[in-house]
Amino acid sequence: MKGIVFVELIAMAETVAGEDAVDEIIERCDLESGGAYTSVGIYPCSELMTIVQAFSEALKAPVADLQHQFGEWMFRRFVDGYPAFFVGKTDAFTMLESIENEVHVEVRKLYPEAELPTFDTKRTEDGSLIMYYSSERPLVDFCQGMIQACVDHFKVEMQIECTKKTTDGAFAADFHIRPAA
Repeated sequence: MKGIVFVELIAMAETVAGEDAVDEIIERCDLESGGAYTSVGIYPCSELMTIVQAFSEALKAPVADLQHQFGEWMFRRFVDGYPAFFVGKTDAFTMLESIENEVHVEVRKLYPEAELPTFDTKRTEDGSLIMYYSSERPLVDFCQGMIQACVDHFKVEMQIECTKKTTDGAFAADFHIRPAA
């Protein structure tokens, strides 16, 4: 997993708990990397999950909630750091539809070793979008946080329903995103 994810997780945690508390939490984790991350490094996802679990215990917050919050944080960081991905995107559905065939294509050019989740989208007759997500990593709640942040970014009211699935060892979900009634 790309180091930028670890760097941003730690940055988010520091805004909530403070730098000293985050350092103490990470020191208590048994991490192969020793808890030192660079944005261009590659680290095992298991370390991310260990850190999130440790933050969950220290902050007394459910892992799913922390992943969701982190997904929202990462989306906002993408908006700030990669504005080119948002050019010409006038609504949340257009942005979400562009992830697999535009955003991930560019990410793979820059980082060929990146292991990215897959997304497929389908617009429905009732004006909804169904987003199919699959990954080898247990980050469905993180993904839902990113979707929520995308919807918020475009200032629209949407309902997001998530149906989690596990297929062939992969973590998957169907996100049904519909305009709020």
